Amino acid sequence: MSNLRSDVSPRGLFVTFEGIDGSGKSTLLRRAALWLTSCGIAVRVTHEPGGTPFCDAIRGIFLDPQWGEVDGTVELLLVFASRRQHLLEVIDPALAAGEVVLCDRFTDSTLAYQGAGRGVARERIDQIDRIATAGRRPDLTLLFDLPLGEAERRMGAAERGGHDRLDGENRAFAARVRDGFLALAAAEPERVRTIDATESLAATTSAMKKVLGAALGLAP
Repeated sequence: MSNLRSDVSPRGLFVTFEGIDGSGKSTLLRRAALWLTSCGIAVRVTHEPGGTPFCDAIRGIFLDPQWGEVDGTVELLLVFASRRQHLLEVIDPALAAGEVVLCDRFTDSTLAYQGAGRGVARERIDQIDRIATAGRRPDLTLLFDLPLGEAERRMGAAERGGHDRLDGENRAFAARVRDGFLALAAAEPERVRTIDATESLAATTSAMKKVLGAALGLAP
């Protein structure tokens, strides 16, 4: 049975790109957008946290390293505040107009980072999710997976420690996040399609096009 919602047209899908930092998801999202546009499909590219000026302001607070350690539930409330406005202002109108929405991260990232990573209970996440999004899930999620060591190599750092607050987390945190993503894929294999991101960019792009093309009735 397909996981795609029956009330969405074949060319109006909500597709999210997920993965740990260094997985290449953002680059692959841009490639997907260029490919779909070349096929004559209306595409809306967006990201989380963010996607609107208001939501980007929340993103700035969320990722700013000057705040140091922040409670996981505080993070949870920030990302869902942004997510609700993002849905109302960008995602829902684009889908209603028949566009394909390609979003860099959504609630799966919250489950992986604040849930598996921070240890916020799934029940609490689901409770806030029901308030903010009514339990909304993407029609299709592409999870780009690769081992932590390869992700670190690609980001050019043997040890984690980048420019935003989450980049400063330790390797154990990153491992929990990756495990969280893999658990979500195992629980919802029809919606969350895992793509091996250890291959070359060309090979991963081809795999991405195959999965996305099947959802939209396009040849990769």
